[in-house]
Amino acid sequence: MIISNIVAITQKELRSYFVSPLAYIVAAFFWFVSGFFFIEILIGDRGIIQQVLLGEQTGSIIAPIDVATEFINSYLAILGTLSMLIVPILSMGLYAEEKKLGTIELLATSPIANWAVALGKLIAAILLFTFILLPSFLLEAIALSAAKPPLPVAIPLLAHLGLILLSSAFLAIGMFISSLTVSNIVAAISTFGVILILWAIDLAANNLPGPLGRVLNYISLLQSYNNLVQGVLIISDIVLFLSYIFLGLFLTSQSINLFRSNQQ
Repeated sequence: MIISNIVAITQKELRSYFVSPLAYIVAAFFWFVSGFFFIEILIGDRGIIQQVLLGEQTGSIIAPIDVATEFINSYLAILGTLSMLIVPILSMGLYAEEKKLGTIELLATSPIANWAVALGKLIAAILLFTFILLPSFLLEAIALSAAKPPLPVAIPLLAHLGLILLSSAFLAIGMFISSLTVSNIVAAISTFGVILILWAIDLAANNLPGPLGRVLNYISLLQSYNNLVQGVLIISDIVLFLSYIFLGLFLTSQSINLFRSNQQ
């Protein structure tokens, strides 16, 4: 019963995404920017391939360059930055729109558990984000198929797993923030601000010595993301991503519970 309710919520949210022009605008923006950087990083005038060719011609390359690995690291860094820009837009209306339309009361008082509603909404947002990523996956597969020696499959798989987990954590946080306001714009700006704070935590972790730097490093989403992009699978990184996702779901559920209490 609970699973069917979650599926129903997910389907409803996906339909609302695809009937809105905003989803197509966000997708088009992501595809254009990611495609531009794909070309620039790989075959642009200052791209990896041009640098290798120039180095071979001038004899300035001392050690061979792993073009495939360099490309994955650079391109996934760009995709990670892009996700920080579009996630606030994807998550801003998850609950704020419900409040604006007055349908939040129906959700808050429905027999479906608040956490199940939140999970269904989050799954829909993750599926949409994954759909937006698909053209980038295809471009990467074409580029990496020409790599000699071939890049181990585990490396791009872990990199993209990291990207989806990173964005899922941001989406969960954005969903909670959306549940606190009736304004989509306020929700988007606030989510972006929180993401910037998390980015600052990563910078601080890399620059602060001692125990404080190590603690910040343990809670840094970007550090965990970088590990996966480099093909390094550490269980604590996966646990960290899942913890942020669970925290977002829990806080959202509590926010709606509080709203329900205030309505009674």
